[in-house]
Amino acid sequence: MPTFNTLSEFIFERQMDYPEASGEFSALFSAICLATKIVNREINKAGLANITGPSGETNTQGEVQQKLDVYTNEVFKAALSARGVVCGLASEEEDNFVAFGGSKNDHAKYVVLIDPLDGSSNIDVNVPVGTIFSVYQRLTPTGTPVTLADFLQPGRAQVAAGYIIYGSSTMLVYSTGQGVNGFTYEPSLGLFCLSHPNMQYPRGGTVYSINEGFYSHFPDGVKKYIKYCQEEDPATRRPYSSRYIGSLVADFHRNLIQGGVYLYPTSSRYPQGKLRLLYECNPVAFLCEQAGGKALIGVGQRVLDCPPQSLHQRTALYLGSIDMVDKVEEYLRN
Repeated sequence: MPTFNTLSEFIFERQMDYPEASGEFSALFSAICLATKIVNREINKAGLANITGPSGETNTQGEVQQKLDVYTNEVFKAALSARGVVCGLASEEEDNFVAFGGSKNDHAKYVVLIDPLDGSSNIDVNVPVGTIFSVYQRLTPTGTPVTLADFLQPGRAQVAAGYIIYGSSTMLVYSTGQGVNGFTYEPSLGLFCLSHPNMQYPRGGTVYSINEGFYSHFPDGVKKYIKYCQEEDPATRRPYSSRYIGSLVADFHRNLIQGGVYLYPTSSRYPQGKLRLLYECNPVAFLCEQAGGKALIGVGQRVLDCPPQSLHQRTALYLGSIDMVDKVEEYLRN
């Protein structure tokens, strides 16, 4: 008879490593799983129901929101607020952080930061999208309302981070600082089952992921690295393959499994970078390092050490297999 190590069983077993959590992690991840199942169901209806396309609204960064952006944000917000273990949420789709009211949530010790639907513009063309989340312990005393300071913490303070990828199968990948594990959703059972234990980046790789359409806007070091990737050299297995999906979750997931590097540099169009430090870069950097990779915002600048100044702060991002990121850093330095 086959055996299944489900996500709930896995978390329960690991709770022994975190006696201070007192079952709250289980409740928090149960809320994330519930929201994921609802969102997965709706994404699978894309093309059949009126859930694709723009919503007619823009988010705080001036970007057009897709209908599923708005829907997914509301689903995760409702699920996380209902369990009494999260005192507030910050989302890419919200102008400000959301404090979950009531004495039960005020006494919660965790805050969640989330990109509800990364790559949502890909929904209309049936390309994988995802959800990215990170969890921090609040800084303010329990029993009081959550404040902005609870969310503006450096990435190294994360107690958990993860993502869900909605693709040919739906997977939840997460870490609590003790390695990275992936769980595949079995829809007939309604369960997430351990499918990718102890995920590790290969030390090297043959894939680079960058939007080369913006090549003329990139810094010289990035341009030189791209040329390096394209040069013929059998000893280093070059030329490398260019693979860019346009969904951070999808690109990160592929490179984590197969080896590769992801680059979203500063540019003349985005002098500070485009990706959000809190909702995208910090959680994937946490996972990257836990899986033996490397994550930088620039030469000698670790993503997880970057002090956030605002909820929607943007930054550059270079992460992936450690040998490949080292080579990127070498070109950025020269």
